[in-house]
Amino acid sequence: MIKVAIAEDDYRVALLHERYLEDLKGVQVIGRALNIKETFDLLSNNEVDLLLLDIYFPDALGTEALPMIRKKFAHLDIIMITASADKKMLDTSRRYGAVHYLLKPVTRDKFQQTIKKYLEQAIWLQDENDITQLQADALFEGGMEIRTTNLHQLPTGIDAITLEKVRNVFKSSLKGMNTEEICHAVGISRTTARRYLEYLVSINECETIINYGEIGRPERLYQKR
Repeated sequence: MIKVAIAEDDYRVALLHERYLEDLKGVQVIGRALNIKETFDLLSNNEVDLLLLDIYFPDALGTEALPMIRKKFAHLDIIMITASADKKMLDTSRRYGAVHYLLKPVTRDKFQQTIKKYLEQAIWLQDENDITQLQADALFEGGMEIRTTNLHQLPTGIDAITLEKVRNVFKSSLKGMNTEEICHAVGISRTTARRYLEYLVSINECETIINYGEIGRPERLYQKR
């Protein structure tokens, strides 16, 4: 679960962005701040992974606050959402580690697409597997356009977030698992589980084994290669 704080001086805009976030899986809105002081209070008193930060506030500019935010909350990710098309604002944001810069007004599709890509990258970075040069290039040259599976577009019906959840189930298991066990661990239906499992089999990340047991029909199990 990615915990998000919204720093926006226009209450209506902040509420709209919160509604956009509520439509996404894996996201929890921690709170909203209407100025820079409230932003620091919110970050100091809560565990936050991602800050959506405006630039124009009544008490200070968001870009002016970036150095202190970065100093106090080193592991915080920041996405700027602002009406400022000033390149200097963009450059300052980039230099202090903002992972994206969105210009207002932001459409629902653009907003949610950006957050989904951020989630995809966050999940990918949590994976303990070593990276390839292609993946490093994609991360730094393509921003958040990194792919979780060999840098290729996932097929229709396969979502990157759910895919990583299924993968993580295998990391914590030393034996083969049946579909029911995977459904319970991930929180998905049998039909959905089969789709993701067969995809992992198709890309040779997973293999099937047959467990005959003592009595009854043979059981199909899945395990990581």
